[in-house]
Amino acid sequence: MLKVDPATGAVITHKAKERAKPIEDLKTAVNRLKQEEVDRNAKFNRSMEEQKNRQSTLNRRFDELFKQAKEDPDMEPRRKEIDWD
Repeated sequence: MLKVDPATGAVITHKAKERAKPIEDLKTAVNRLKQEEVDRNAKFNRSMEEQKNRQSTLNRRFDELFKQAKEDPDMEPRRKEIDWD
């Protein structure tokens, strides 16, 4: 962490990043690594399920908007945020 004088740009103080504590108990470290692996696998599986369901979600949204467009043909198209300028 650096503390810099805004007027001159000179470094006033600095503090080094604290290092991680050494492993005190090997069994605890192994259990923590196993838990991290389980968490990573769970996140990966959740992401895979979201990707599998993504197409069906997009299709449902498209069908709903298409139905709305058929019901009200005079409705203006939605403006994209980039077109608001």
